[in-house]
Amino acid sequence: MSSTGMNNMGRIIFYEDRNFQGRSYECMSDCPDMSSYLSRCHSCRVENGCFIVYDRSNYNGNQHFLRRGEYSDYMNMMGMNDCIRSCRMIPMHRGPFRMRIYERENFNGQMHEVMDDCDNVMDRYRMSQCMSCNVMDGHWLMYEQPHFRGRMMYMRPGEYRNFMYNGNNGNHGNHGNHGNNGNGMRFMSIRRITDSCH
Repeated sequence: MSSTGMNNMGRIIFYEDRNFQGRSYECMSDCPDMSSYLSRCHSCRVENGCFIVYDRSNYNGNQHFLRRGEYSDYMNMMGMNDCIRSCRMIPMHRGPFRMRIYERENFNGQMHEVMDDCDNVMDRYRMSQCMSCNVMDGHWLMYEQPHFRGRMMYMRPGEYRNFMYNGNNGNHGNHGNHGNNGNGMRFMSIRRITDSCH
């Protein structure tokens, strides 16, 4: 992984109530547990950068990608069932994007190297599923349905040995099972998080 061009300037403000009301908490880095700062969170404003927000603490649960903008009632806007409980800032990456995707767990089965967005893994690579990957360069979003739809998972550089056991937390699969929520995923489309997202 190249650290060249990584920029850690991100800023998000969380509010307890909808429409940016109530107590607020400003965050410029990863936050594993929002309850330390706010009893609830129903709206947010991304001033700079990109973030992944989670509906459980410690980067677990369903994930949503937020870029610069205002989210006055994100639960309705994004179909979230619960408040934001944790967030992870996505570093800006300037340079090549590269990952290897595998048809089966533990880097088995067909392997393809991906360097750009793929809106349908099955059509492009003739793979019926993608069950593990190795992210070498860049930060990515992987979606359970073609055309970047359905639940998603944030992938940063590292090895992800088994999506069915990694849950939705975006932690490195080579470090064991981190907070599996019992909802393993198979991915059918892949998108890079590029400069234009920031």
